[in-house]
Amino acid sequence: MAAADPLASYRAKRDPTRTAEPVPPAGQPLPIGDDDTFVVHEHRTPRGRTGERVHWDLRLERGGVLKSWAVPKGPPTEPGVNRLAVPTEDHPLEYASFSGTIAAGEYGAGVSTIWDAGRYATETWKDDHVTVAFDGQRLTGRHVLFRLPDGSWALRKLDPDPVVAGPVADGVPEDLPPMLAAIGELPAAGDLRWGYEFKWDGVRALAHVRSGRVRLRARSGNDVTASYPELGPLPDALVGHDAVVDGEVVALDARGRPDFGLLQGRMHRTGPEVARLAAAAPVSYLVFDLLALDGESLLGLPYTARRERLDALGLGSDRWVTTPWFRGDAAGVGQQVQAASRENGLEGIVAKRLGSGYRPGGRGPDWRKVKNLRTQSVVVGGWRPGAGRRAGGIGSLLLGVHDEEGRLVFAGHVGTGFTARALADLEPLLTPRASAPFGDPLPREVTRDAHWVEPVLVGEVAFTEWTREGRLRHPSWRGLREDLAPADVVVEPG
Repeated sequence: MAAADPLASYRAKRDPTRTAEPVPPAGQPLPIGDDDTFVVHEHRTPRGRTGERVHWDLRLERGGVLKSWAVPKGPPTEPGVNRLAVPTEDHPLEYASFSGTIAAGEYGAGVSTIWDAGRYATETWKDDHVTVAFDGQRLTGRHVLFRLPDGSWALRKLDPDPVVAGPVADGVPEDLPPMLAAIGELPAAGDLRWGYEFKWDGVRALAHVRSGRVRLRARSGNDVTASYPELGPLPDALVGHDAVVDGEVVALDARGRPDFGLLQGRMHRTGPEVARLAAAAPVSYLVFDLLALDGESLLGLPYTARRERLDALGLGSDRWVTTPWFRGDAAGVGQQVQAASRENGLEGIVAKRLGSGYRPGGRGPDWRKVKNLRTQSVVVGGWRPGAGRRAGGIGSLLLGVHDEEGRLVFAGHVGTGFTARALADLEPLLTPRASAPFGDPLPREVTRDAHWVEPVLVGEVAFTEWTREGRLRHPSWRGLREDLAPADVVVEPG
């Protein structure tokens, strides 16, 4: 006798031709995972004409599915508080990365977003109680799901949040923003005050290494550790040390060059598919600065001293690499590094003043980025329907940047540079809204068929120039940027 299908109830409630939720076909074997992924969805459903109802759904990977409980008042944040947790149908593992709008008329119609996600460890799993320890951004520590005498279930937090260990060094907190480079000209040949590095086409991240564990923080401040598990094993040189380093998470192509497009499939991923993606196409972490080591802040040291300390560590592993740097000389080494970057198809170079300290969050003259390709960060504010092969989906994205007053102003639309996979991954990340998010009036040819979305996604385009009207000329989509906050997106100097 065939085993019962644990997803039968899930499929029976959903029409795969109408819902945006993942609905795997019946009859397929369940995926095999590590039973250690959790996700909490925040689910908002319409109520009446103008109201809405919100609840949270806790899902734990177990036996190839996500065991699910609806938690009307949300997971408890303090010990000893019981929250009603209603068991619901098992969900497919693909649901761990789902975020999007469920169409009206469908089961669970509304907007479902990921409230928290990460890993968990099982302490006890029995029919009437489940005890686990969460390692998420919001959910941490031991929790228990248990059945009450009346048959209902409750969720309780067992332990208070542990006292968070202090920073690696005073003045180097975990939310430290990285130092930024301003767009500028290449220093003159023979200017000995500068050093030169290649500009890597990836996601900027600070790695905080403490007590043998690493936590990655993107430039936006988001914790992206769970997205790149292959970076968890530390290089031998860091074993037994606490450190904060600055670097870039990159995906390398077959020729060993960073490819921003390849990195797109790893962004905004926290579900069980992350382990599979990490094994199939692992990323690398290219380290170019050392900010703290074993309790000592290095922020005030000149660039040359920090680089020499970093080089002396001898970082190196399958996934961690210390990048090269080149001291300026009379022969014009900066021009040589720039030529090499162009020859190898890199994004550009960064010139760094040899005597400069590290200024967290600062963008000034001490670091200059000299680009081979003109790019601009943009906020996605809407989309227009496609035609032909894109009929029924996204044809182009409507883009914006913030002006000096902080308003989001329309910067044009982009319809090239997308792969079919990129569009499929992008669509569920868009949250609809009723009106345009842009602060300036838009022409009729833009608004007549536009679908507006919440301005929370940041992307990047390549383009030729800005028009007099403040529009991007000939933009081409390069991908999402999870390391930037929408409020930080402004016109970048040419």
